[in-house]
Amino acid sequence: MLSRIVLLCGGIALATAACGGDTSGERRVLGALYPLAFAAEQVAPADVEVASLTPPGAEPHDLELAARDVGRVRDATLVVYVGRGFQPALEQALDDRDGPSLDVLEQVELLEGPGEAATVDPHVWLDPLRFQAIARAIAEALGRPSAADALVTRLQELDGEYRRGLARCERREFVTSHAAFGYLARRYGLEQVPLLGLSPDAEPAPQRVERLVRDVRRTGATTVFSEKLLSPRLAETIAREAGVTTAVLDPLEGLPSGELEAGDDYFTVMRENLAALREALACT
Repeated sequence: MLSRIVLLCGGIALATAACGGDTSGERRVLGALYPLAFAAEQVAPADVEVASLTPPGAEPHDLELAARDVGRVRDATLVVYVGRGFQPALEQALDDRDGPSLDVLEQVELLEGPGEAATVDPHVWLDPLRFQAIARAIAEALGRPSAADALVTRLQELDGEYRRGLARCERREFVTSHAAFGYLARRYGLEQVPLLGLSPDAEPAPQRVERLVRDVRRTGATTVFSEKLLSPRLAETIAREAGVTTAVLDPLEGLPSGELEAGDDYFTVMRENLAALREALACT
């Protein structure tokens, strides 16, 4: 299926010829970042344009909105977003909006970030079963609840692949760049050992780096996972000092434009993540 997701003018040109304003009567669903736009694309009718506010390859935590993007947030048929301060610029724009908005964090049971009091882990889409609930909620918000059935079935199948693939592993701990994989770890009986907390921009002090190296050695991990949208420098430093290798584990906050053009999507990346985990954890 050819993707119908387009990106707003702040990143890539719209599917329409001009960026000056919305076409009169045009129906548009805005997803705050790639996985939410992907879910909306799967359940929206064919005559509804689905757009992602975060450009491909951009880190969604750092999203800033141009004036025209704020206008599109105001005029959209539906905005699907991650609340709790994940993208403050978007939440501020939502204050001037009269239409419906859907906070995906209100649709699922949440986990707190490790060691971060009163801070919730926003990466709910990395758990296929929580993502099912989000798909259902988007379809309900669009007035077509049964439209989520096909996506829910595919997510159920993905959950089965993860359960089988991670059932028999030599290790259960995996080391990540930042604490984005709590929902995935909880669902499949794993434990993430993050180098950083929920914020991917923090810089650990030298003493902290030494402790991280000890943590990696303690787990017996053979791999430190970096991410596509973040600098791999910290992961490479820790891996080198601990004498282990690096690999990529994608929190799916966004896909680079080249991957989108190649036809990659939520499911291909989640299966790549499964393969990377199976190799790092020595699963059979």
